[in-house]
Amino acid sequence: MSTQHGMMSVADAATLIRSGCSLCIAGDESALRRLPAGNWIGGTTPYFMGERGGLISRDAVHATVVAEHGGRPRTRFYDAASLPQLCRNAPDHGYSILILPAFSDCHLGFARNAPNYEEMYLKPLVGWVAGVHLEGPERARPLVALGSSGEFSATQAVVMDVPLPPEKFARVDIVNPFLPGDGARITFADTGFTAGDCSIDGHRGNLAEHLLATDADTRLPLVADYCGAPVNVSIRNVDLATGLVEFYAPVFPGLTYRQAAPAGDRLAALRAALPPPDADISFACNCILNFLHLELEGKHSGGVTGPVGFGEIGYQLLNQTLVYLSVGE
Repeated sequence: MSTQHGMMSVADAATLIRSGCSLCIAGDESALRRLPAGNWIGGTTPYFMGERGGLISRDAVHATVVAEHGGRPRTRFYDAASLPQLCRNAPDHGYSILILPAFSDCHLGFARNAPNYEEMYLKPLVGWVAGVHLEGPERARPLVALGSSGEFSATQAVVMDVPLPPEKFARVDIVNPFLPGDGARITFADTGFTAGDCSIDGHRGNLAEHLLATDADTRLPLVADYCGAPVNVSIRNVDLATGLVEFYAPVFPGLTYRQAAPAGDRLAALRAALPPPDADISFACNCILNFLHLELEGKHSGGVTGPVGFGEIGYQLLNQTLVYLSVGE
């Protein structure tokens, strides 16, 4: 395989950096801050898909060596104002890895507006949303890191642009174990991370009240058809006092959502949709909600390793999926 990736000690990751490798690294802030300068990008998370299964670690990191098929990958920060130029600035032939700090302006802006970015869907884009330990101190902030300068940021996004030669191409795959159920058809008038008033089977209603009345399992996301692909919007919180439902990704007007159908063994479904073990995967990430709801700690997720983030990027922001990118000829 041309790509090396996996769980390793900070010392081993530092050795790879000093050897001149280009890397995408995930780890707890304390671990990432011990890494030397080099051509790497990083984001905070203590949750991982490891070779022996899901794990939580504040000491180890997950490192992906980015193969240099077509030249040296380029790294940079984007702020919320410049992020919409992400795809236009990407290689004409290649792919980009994007890491966003959770709940930053970059995260929220990307979630709302990425489908409208210039050249979006024309250039392969993958990545994840950095987070922190769910039981950590309240002051802990999701951070991204630009290895070339050693800078960390809670407000900017970090990107690695990876050029490819003409004979190679990058492919983004999204593994989604959810399909729309046969429940109510739900539409929204506005784009947002929260919603209350909505249309339910063509009638005005309130989503929080509807979820309560139907005894809905809020571990199941809302699912809509985005140009032929089922895309999840995961439920973060239901507040009956305000009548509002909070989401981990925005809902959009013009789409019809249904809550996902209950599934028997979603972990088996996820494993079944993964590529064969000998596939040359250049990048992969999973979702914290899959990690929690499927109780992935100590369980294998099909041999694919990578960070567990607070959102996945497969072109646009995704929830409760596994995203991977492979490079072929």
